[in-house]
Amino acid sequence: MQDQQTATAYRGRFAPSPTGDLHFGSLIAAVGSFLQAKSQNGTWLIRIEDLDPPREVAGSTERIIADLAAFGMYPDENVVYQSSRIPVYEAALQDLLARNLAFWCGCSRRHLPDEGIYPGTCRREIPPGRERRSIRLKADRGLIEIDDGIQGRFGQDLKHEVGDFITRRGDGLVAYQLATAIDDAWQGISEVVRGADLLDSTPRQVYLQELLGLPTPRYAHLPVVLGENGKKLSKRTMADPVAGTDLASTLATSLTFLGHPPPNGVSGLDQLWRWAFDHWDISKVPARSGAALFNNTDIA
Repeated sequence: MQDQQTATAYRGRFAPSPTGDLHFGSLIAAVGSFLQAKSQNGTWLIRIEDLDPPREVAGSTERIIADLAAFGMYPDENVVYQSSRIPVYEAALQDLLARNLAFWCGCSRRHLPDEGIYPGTCRREIPPGRERRSIRLKADRGLIEIDDGIQGRFGQDLKHEVGDFITRRGDGLVAYQLATAIDDAWQGISEVVRGADLLDSTPRQVYLQELLGLPTPRYAHLPVVLGENGKKLSKRTMADPVAGTDLASTLATSLTFLGHPPPNGVSGLDQLWRWAFDHWDISKVPARSGAALFNNTDIA
């Protein structure tokens, strides 16, 4: 389906959405993916997942890239913007429709149950009085399992736990699952290192890779940073940005959260990175999310 780039050795990526500034939770994903790539003399990429214009914050892409650079994390190739690849995603959608692997759906939120999976209302045809809204993939596959590099064995029964899922939204925007599955293959990503909040998405992406004839990378899902309320730090919950913090202290805190506390005497960005490159071992990264406070006061 795609012209896959030739992968030589390890290729990893960090793929933020430009919906706000880089916060500590996102920094953990960046540091973990960066170290996993660099510890293996691999290639590390930045992909901006800018497919949801209504949620984007002006200038956040530039600030995210600048913040990563301030910490010493630079991509080895040009930054990729998913908004430039929409024709590729649309071609994949048409292919899935043509092979009867996906279907047009006329259901809005008010037509769907409050709980449970999509009931298959439009699988055969859209009911009278409704129009085409979204495109759903037929979840005809049962159990899909992966061996996650941090979380261990993880499985999900797509047919009974997820149901037919959206690949193109009712507002015409391409869904995250489709774009990510396609671009990880196109960029030759050998291992996806990201937050465990996305573990549940992985079987859907693996299924799409299978249907589109794309390779499946390895996966390693990092623990999620939890805030004071026990919930994941996120841009939606106004998590404090890392810009303006003491960079070396924040990096040291990141390494400690990832199970690699720097020893006494290792300080400064350069020393911390050198130590981390030499000692990084993904098997030491804890699987469980960290129920701890991380804000500008804690990491300054």
